[in-house]
Amino acid sequence: MRNPGLARDYLRRAKIRLAALDVLFEGESWADVVRESQEIVELALKGLLRFCGIDPPRVHDVSEVLLAERERLPARIEREVETLAEWSRHLRRDRELAFYGAEDLTPSGFYSREDAVQARASARGTVELVYPHVMDPADSAGD
Repeated sequence: MRNPGLARDYLRRAKIRLAALDVLFEGESWADVVRESQEIVELALKGLLRFCGIDPPRVHDVSEVLLAERERLPARIEREVETLAEWSRHLRRDRELAFYGAEDLTPSGFYSREDAVQARASARGTVELVYPHVMDPADSAGD
C-alpha cells in the first residue's frame, strides 16, 4: 500500500509534535517527554514505511519491520536502520509506563531529566533522518 499523502501527513505531524516536546521539557514533565517522544518516533517511522510501500503493522514498535525491510528503504536510512530500530524499541518499552504508571510507580517520580533528554534526542534524530526522504524525496535521490 503506497499513499504518499498519508506518509507526508505522518511526517508533518511528527515534526510539529517536536515543538510540543520542548514545551513539556521546559515544564519538567519528564514522563510526558518520554511518552510524546515515543509517539513521534512511531509516527515518523510508520510514515517512512508507508512512503516506501510497506504497510506498517498496527503495533507501537516497528523495529522488526524496519530491519526486515531495510533493502526497500532509502540508502541513508538503510545505513541508520539499527539506530532507528533501537530508538523505536527502547521508547516502546516506556510507552504505557510513562503515561499510566503502575501501582508501585508514579511516572513523574520515576522518569528523570536524563530520560527526557535521551527520549527527545531520539525523537528529533528520527524526524531529522526520515523527514527529507518522505517530504522531498528528490533531495535524497542517489543517496
